[in-house]
Amino acid sequence: MGGSGLWVSRTALGTMTWGKDTQEDEAADQLTAFVDAGGTLIDTADIYTGGQSERIIGRLLNGVVRRDDVIIATKAGHTPERFRPYDLSRRHLLAALEASLRRLRTDHIDLWQLHVHDPDTPPAETLSAMETAVASGKVRYIGVGDLAAWHFAKYATWQRAASNARAPIVSAGAEYSLLNRSAEHGLLPATADHGADLIAWSPLGRGVLSAKYRNGVPSDSRAALTHMAPYVEPYLGESSRRIVESVCTAAEGLGVSPLAVALSWARDREGVAAATVGPRTFAQLEDILATESVELPREIRDALNDASCAPGR
Repeated sequence: MGGSGLWVSRTALGTMTWGKDTQEDEAADQLTAFVDAGGTLIDTADIYTGGQSERIIGRLLNGVVRRDDVIIATKAGHTPERFRPYDLSRRHLLAALEASLRRLRTDHIDLWQLHVHDPDTPPAETLSAMETAVASGKVRYIGVGDLAAWHFAKYATWQRAASNARAPIVSAGAEYSLLNRSAEHGLLPATADHGADLIAWSPLGRGVLSAKYRNGVPSDSRAALTHMAPYVEPYLGESSRRIVESVCTAAEGLGVSPLAVALSWARDREGVAAATVGPRTFAQLEDILATESVELPREIRDALNDASCAPGR
């Protein structure tokens, strides 16, 4: 990842639903299957389900799987219950790190990321706090989460200019799929220029590219849940439908699932270190793990690129 010595599985297990839509026993089954299949990268954040995601991971580490067999990536910066929505100050970041370590029941975080951009804190202060975390041994590598390309470039440039920088930014996170290719317009070129890699989240287009919504909204899908429907609905329009049909055509020709085609497309793009999936159920994870060996022929990739290449994508 990012030209560093950190190696991660190219599929990351996202845990945003753990503690709400995914209960702990189901999470334990997912984590076991993921590690047994060779997966290493576990994605979480301090705000996921009010901290429950980190707590569940903490209880499962050394109980269900060994701590040394996984790479824990978490994030900090959101402060939804305070007077400011984002806080990347030294005060908040170092306090958030200690809180994450307690919830995760570990003495270090493998990849610690800035979840958001904070316009009210100087980049030098933010990066100094992250350097302090690395120097303390409580963080191994640092990255950024959902930042605009120019925000990423600003942090990376500041850090590169610091003569005492110990840990370069190795990753940036962004939504990236056949339904959302906006990262190609700025972030991917920026990460490549600074020697970092992308962690692509929602590579299945919020589940739409699995073709589950091809004939309507299934009763057990995210779009059928009141709190998740607004997240999925932007990808249920006509332009998305045409891309889904292209994915289905490719899947039929290759004899694999639409999910396998969509995930392979995102996972194997140049500059992408890992694609983060967020299965709510064990069955969904099994379908994802079954795609590991799928590799799209160049002509299929080119056809999908053409089908999904539209303004805004």
